[in-house]
Amino acid sequence: QVQLVESGGGLVQAGESLRVSCVAAGRTFSSYAVGWFRQAPGKEREFVAAINRSGSSTYSADSVKGRFTVSRDNARNTVYLQMNSLKPEDTAVYYCTAGSVALSSRERSYDYWGQGTQVTVSS
Repeated sequence: QVQLVESGGGLVQAGESLRVSCVAAGRTFSSYAVGWFRQAPGKEREFVAAINRSGSSTYSADSVKGRFTVSRDNARNTVYLQMNSLKPEDTAVYYCTAGSVALSSRERSYDYWGQGTQVTVSS
């Protein structure tokens, strides 16, 4: 079992930056790839970014490419999502998730989910 806890969400203005974190407890965190997904009100949950077990490879959705960066610190059991140049359409609950996959943008590839953290971007 892996328990995931997100933090760092909040209210920012358009163009500003925010970093959300995901801390894992439980089994060896470095054994899992980690993904970030988000869900806006009235919309389906969508993929944002993912990072492989070692942190050597990442993959991002086109909507955030060039603005969001995912990284990890396995010594601290933590994955980060650095979000720059935020837009109102980035407003959503952000979830981190872990799975025994190489790198995936599909929800069903992941086994463990956090409770989410709210990010709100005002115009």
